[in-house]
Amino acid sequence: MLKNKKLIRTILMIAAVALVIIQFFQIDKTNPSIDAAQDFIQNTNPPAEIATILKTACYDCHSHTTKYPWYTNIQPLAWWIKGHVDNGNKHLNYSTWSTYSAKKKAHKIEEMVEMVERKEMPMLSYMVAHNEAWIDAGQRKALVDWFNTLQ
Repeated sequence: MLKNKKLIRTILMIAAVALVIIQFFQIDKTNPSIDAAQDFIQNTNPPAEIATILKTACYDCHSHTTKYPWYTNIQPLAWWIKGHVDNGNKHLNYSTWSTYSAKKKAHKIEEMVEMVERKEMPMLSYMVAHNEAWIDAGQRKALVDWFNTLQ
């Protein structure tokens, strides 16, 4: 029994030291510069309600306007969040919308409709951390209907 307590104590000590050490490896929170002429909202001119939904529920992970909250100073949480942001921008970046070809834009709009309809976006983990990102059924429908007007 004494050996097990010692082993558990040693494991906890190693985990605590590792947790402290990884705090020195912070993520890069620098957003790339933005050319407003390339922005999705600028190019598509949505109604104000739609623009607000996009800004509060989508842009944080799908544009170069990410706002990194205080908890992105805590590892490994920050690495996980940065991975989501990088992945989100890789798949769809509203800040570079006008650089997409017509075919790519059409495909991205189809994907936006599909992801919003299936309630895959915004991600639940994002909405839990950002109360303003919760969108109700009516807002979801308005967003999908508006996306469909772009096709």
